Amino acid sequence: MDRARFEELVAEAIESLPDDFKDKLNNVAVVVEDLPSPRDARRHGHGGLLLGLYQGQPLTERDSRYGMVFPDKITIYQGNVEAVSRSETEIRRQVRTTVLHEIAHHFGIDDRRLRELGY
Repeated sequence: MDRARFEELVAEAIESLPDDFKDKLNNVAVVVEDLPSPRDARRHGHGGLLLGLYQGQPLTERDSRYGMVFPDKITIYQGNVEAVSRSETEIRRQVRTTVLHEIAHHFGIDDRRLRELGY
């Protein structure tokens, strides 16, 4: 899939969020990259393919001193998403799941709780 189409799927996943959630995504950059760096893959991949990565300070950890900071960053790894998908329908589903997973980290939900919720 070409990058422009993949980025459309990421944008659709974000746009599908309820307004209350989208309103709390200020100062968050969502980007698409081909693959994670070897370091990020080792550090965050937990033995599998790293599909996405949230880097930042979750909303639940911010206090009155939070400000004048670089945006949080959510990266979706197109190559790895495509590697675990067999069709555009599966890519769309995996992009949505990955975007929601990484946005959940922004809201302070950890991997253990996400697994309990099926993400």
